[in-house]
Amino acid sequence: MQFSNLERNNMKQRMQEEALDLVVIGGGITGAGIALDAVTRGMKVATVEMQDFAAGTSSRSTKLVHGGLRYLKQFEFKVVSEVGKERAIVYENGPHVTTPEWMMLPFYKGGTFGPFTTNIGLKVYDFLAGVKKNERRRMFSSDVAMEREPLLKNEGMKGAGYYVEYKTDDARLTLEVIKKAVEKGAFALNYMKVTDLLYKNGKVVGVKVLDLTDDTVTEIYAKKIVNAAGPWVDTLREKDGSRKGKSLQLTKGIHLVFDGERFPLKQAIYFDTPDKRMVFAIPREGKTYVGTTDTVYKGDITHPQMTVSDRDYVIKAINFMFPNVNITATDVESSWSGLRPLIHEDGKSPSEISRKDEIFISESGLISIAGGKLTGYRKMAEGIIDLVAKQLNEEEDKHYPSTQTEHLPISGGDVGGSKGFDVFKNQKLVEGQKLGLDTSTTESLVRRYGSNVEVVFDIYSTNREKATAEQIDPVTFAMLRYAIDHEMAYKPVDFFIRRTGALFFNINWVHEHKEAVTDYMATEFNWSEEQKDVYCKELEELLYDAVNPVEEE
Repeated sequence: MQFSNLERNNMKQRMQEEALDLVVIGGGITGAGIALDAVTRGMKVATVEMQDFAAGTSSRSTKLVHGGLRYLKQFEFKVVSEVGKERAIVYENGPHVTTPEWMMLPFYKGGTFGPFTTNIGLKVYDFLAGVKKNERRRMFSSDVAMEREPLLKNEGMKGAGYYVEYKTDDARLTLEVIKKAVEKGAFALNYMKVTDLLYKNGKVVGVKVLDLTDDTVTEIYAKKIVNAAGPWVDTLREKDGSRKGKSLQLTKGIHLVFDGERFPLKQAIYFDTPDKRMVFAIPREGKTYVGTTDTVYKGDITHPQMTVSDRDYVIKAINFMFPNVNITATDVESSWSGLRPLIHEDGKSPSEISRKDEIFISESGLISIAGGKLTGYRKMAEGIIDLVAKQLNEEEDKHYPSTQTEHLPISGGDVGGSKGFDVFKNQKLVEGQKLGLDTSTTESLVRRYGSNVEVVFDIYSTNREKATAEQIDPVTFAMLRYAIDHEMAYKPVDFFIRRTGALFFNINWVHEHKEAVTDYMATEFNWSEEQKDVYCKELEELLYDAVNPVEEE
């Protein structure tokens, strides 16, 4: 079955008819990972997502698969080791969507970090995390650091550490994981909101779901229900009557995007601010993005927004570390705001919150997972499915194998690992040229779609006339058609944010193509005029929010 909303009713029907082992609530990176782990062990699994896949936290992170360096400060050596190794697995299974990024950590007189402690810390980190030889840390003098990034503040500079982080497209990583789960036999639908949990003899046995595309209601039953709804985990625990002991505390982080000509950063920088927080400044696709903030959030979970003080905090941090750039609010080209679902224990002070993942099992049998990081999604999924498998094994005398995902390429990742990806990319650059595509367009398509780029090439080469007739640029048409047919895109925001990242990193392209894309999707999905109007307004609102902060929440 194609992973397409054109197959929506068919997939909904199959979700209802199949004898499911597991329903996963939530289509972010955690839910996607759980679905993939479950289906590859032989379980029948369905995933429902209230918004689009990755529409919450999983498209609004710093877009790094972190190595866990900061856990060293808390002496959590086991965590550093596990996170570092997980990062390498994420990279090898999807090298098209995850890329090593050398990060420079400058030291200043009076700053949080010094050369001696950082050198030792990075050395320990390299050892614990099993960092490859060619990616091990180096130390720079102030002259070398300034040469690598001339925009840095020179005054008080004592040198810099140099180590590897991994850059990713968080939303596309999530999509590639859920696509792989579907390839393996899982069911997954976006815009399916769980309105109620269904019970039998006090045990949770299913979910009642409202289809937000047509307002129909469906009941889906399974032996086990996993709540992986990110910031909404407690909303479902409330419905289950099991929100007690520990609960979520949401914090918000924002990132600002600048054109690379206005902020010509050459080198990714991780720096400490005057108030001792850490901020990333990262060059990407001709842009520079900077973040993040960390403020307690009490507003609308579906629509966190940048405030004036959020924006000004990040701009102040930029001008502190890069004083000659003189960034102002008018330079902000785009932005995003995301929520971190952190865990707070009743009776503890508000400052004592955990960033680790935790599993909660309620009396009804509802399994909830909260917290955690993008990097650890596969291990989190493994832990949940180990638990589900243990329960099913005991209840039904079955035997499910251990996790199968450690060496499993995600969708688009069939390129022979990180070493094979360069060879693959070079082959596709030649193919792209034969199709008449320029090198930079071809490279960005290969990086976005990995081994699936052949499908995009095929759509491009066979639909040029149709694209022209629809008044859509042929490359845009190929990406759009692929997003509709193979990536479950349903609304303009799905395409412009989660499928392409363009609203964040190429906002002018969104303005240029939004009308033609919306008209085409409206015809494909047979929207009413009212639906089309709602979806147009949704995109316009997000385009506005990207550059216009609210006063305060």
